Amino acid sequence: VRVRVKRDESGVETQNVKMSTNPFCEIAVEEAVRLKEAGKASEVIICSAGTKDVQETIRNGLAIGADRGIHIDTDEELYPLAVAKLLQKIVEREKPELVILGKQAVDGDFNQTGQMLAGLLDWPQGTFISDIDTQDNSLQITREIDGGMEVLKMPLPAVLTTDLRLNEPRYPKLPNIMKAKKKQMDVIPASDLDVDITPRLKILKVTEPKQREAGEIVDSVDDLVEKLKNDAKVL
Repeated sequence: VRVRVKRDESGVETQNVKMSTNPFCEIAVEEAVRLKEAGKASEVIICSAGTKDVQETIRNGLAIGADRGIHIDTDEELYPLAVAKLLQKIVEREKPELVILGKQAVDGDFNQTGQMLAGLLDWPQGTFISDIDTQDNSLQITREIDGGMEVLKMPLPAVLTTDLRLNEPRYPKLPNIMKAKKKQMDVIPASDLDVDITPRLKILKVTEPKQREAGEIVDSVDDLVEKLKNDAKVL
């Protein structure tokens, strides 16, 4: 789908656009399901916040193999801090031993929710992970850093955020898609969680990037060097 800016320049046009699961979050669901299949987890719960449209995304995760879903229902535009606060309330209710999130959403690219959630819960965190090794009441994770790979060991409960190299999500099979429609999904109004989700950010204007000027083909290396020396635009 070609990205289009709204006429009033208030944001990107999403009406009549089919949404899909955030790739990093899909990797998080796949890893959780694999932990359950390996006998290292007893239940996988998917949680997402937003309008009723997110229920389709939750159903996709249920088709991958999650056990039940939680939809935090709100029409408010959500930013990382608000999402982290909402998830904190769900964690306090459900008391999981491990929370896995995608490292970032591919629309906003904030890369903040997992870190903020760990801070609110006062739990250890591992970000950008590419490998998990579960041990007795602890985890050993491998995460990608600028200088290479870093291995950390941390106690449970913990918060993790996934990188692309952690796994390759499976395609849900038709029977599992049908079963997912019958799996439990709890709908919780965001107002019931007593969390201030008022946006702290204000978008002033969204515009499309300027069109790049056409390039120029030169006949020889000497012509290229001459262009680089004398063309102010290139310099």
